[in-house]
Amino acid sequence: MFDSKVEDLLNKQIGAEMYSANLYLSMSAWLRDRSLDGYAQWFYVQYKEETDHALIIYNFILNAGGQVKLGQVDAPPAHFKDVRDILEQSLSHERLVTSLIYAINEAAQKSKDYKTVQFLDWFVREQVEEEDNASTNLNRYDLFGASPEGLLSLDEDLGARTYRQTEQVALYESAD
Repeated sequence: MFDSKVEDLLNKQIGAEMYSANLYLSMSAWLRDRSLDGYAQWFYVQYKEETDHALIIYNFILNAGGQVKLGQVDAPPAHFKDVRDILEQSLSHERLVTSLIYAINEAAQKSKDYKTVQFLDWFVREQVEEEDNASTNLNRYDLFGASPEGLLSLDEDLGARTYRQTEQVALYESAD
């Protein structure tokens, strides 16, 4: 069983992860509409990873004896100023998600919910990677993306990203 606040925060995090997925899918569509297929691919893979994150939390709640309570997921923006705007929003959003993970961790520690604290260790490490990726993408754009050749090179580089299902999905998958 969970402390009610921890369970509520975990359920809200499922919604936050689904919003993240939708945000990145929206960014991918905007980029694809502008023939930036490499950037679009990178954000499409990001969308799939965020969906994985939601499933990991969903399965953890069920496996740990909690109740999943899904809430409404707000629509993400569909229009962006330019590529840099997307990259800035991506970094800002990842920093927000990190703060949400920290808030769950703090509540779990306060209620001595050590199973959730241990579970969140992976998410804390994941957020370090997510923020680093978003920061690197923005920094590289600032260094090289101003010229058409630089943008094309970055687009090609990001297009090489492929999706691999997060191992944590299988680890916490319900045994039905």
